[in-house]
Amino acid sequence: MRLLLADDEKELTNALVAILKHSNYTVDAVYNGTDALDYALSGEYDGIILDIMMPGLDGMEVLKKLREKGISTPVLFLTAKTEVDDRIRGLDLGADDYLPKPFDMGELLARVRAMLRRKTDFAPTNLTCGNLTLDRAGYELITPDHEKIHLASREFQMMEMLMTSPGRIISVDTFMDRIWADGDADINVVWVYISNLRKKLSALEATCEIKASRGVGYSINETN
Repeated sequence: MRLLLADDEKELTNALVAILKHSNYTVDAVYNGTDALDYALSGEYDGIILDIMMPGLDGMEVLKKLREKGISTPVLFLTAKTEVDDRIRGLDLGADDYLPKPFDMGELLARVRAMLRRKTDFAPTNLTCGNLTLDRAGYELITPDHEKIHLASREFQMMEMLMTSPGRIISVDTFMDRIWADGDADINVVWVYISNLRKKLSALEATCEIKASRGVGYSINETN
């Protein structure tokens, strides 16, 4: 299970990441609301843990924008705020649960498990763009004629990010942070993988293409 954790208290966040990873979750951590929104929109998560009081955008604003975009990933609020009105507002905006600080780590894990059990319809098995389908279970690109090309792990991760939001530009830095987070690769590796994916789209005669926005990033779009 993959989680996004957003909290501007870095010491607490790092401790939570360690505990969640020890419990076999994959965790991406960010420290402000702007990054939280960007990650939540561009990636695939089974659940999101949001602090309310964050720089950039607060947790309420992040959740509101996600729900307006149709992102139904379950959200657990972590916050020092305990007022009933805040809890009501968060739940009305589409939060799944609310855990005030300070909290017991065991309770946090229990609430995360409960949140993930309730999740529905956030991660379809397949993603589509034009006549192309990405089979997320089999790591394959498939056409309506059942032609298939298998993708290597990082090719699949890049294609998944692109096809999650067709038309949305994903920066090179985002690809590097999400796929080459260990920092052992040169930034040019993104172009190499994009080139390989373009060749595979061409081989499948796909009616979508990966476009470059100079100095910004890449997006996948249907062709006319």
